[in-house]
Amino acid sequence: MNTYEEIYAIVRRIPLGRVTNYGTVAALAGYPRHARMAGYALHALSDQEASEVPWWRVVNAGGFISNAYQPQLQRELLETEGVVFDSEGRIDRKRFWWDGA
Repeated sequence: MNTYEEIYAIVRRIPLGRVTNYGTVAALAGYPRHARMAGYALHALSDQEASEVPWWRVVNAGGFISNAYQPQLQRELLETEGVVFDSEGRIDRKRFWWDGA
């Protein structure tokens, strides 16, 4: 399994209605301190892969969407799953966070 596939396998484990960050995904895939690699992997998804890998469940460490390409789509997909954003666009970590456990 290559690096990106390892990252995708972790992202597939994130439950519906939960989010995690790029650093957590990278660490769980065996690449601690390589959050950017997780971001690159998710950005590299093809349309077919994106339908199988819930990329929208990965946000930045502050609980914000940092996807510069499709931020509105990401927010809509998360809201469809029941994820709530505060007035600043942040997701409540205590309520929606997934730590891989």
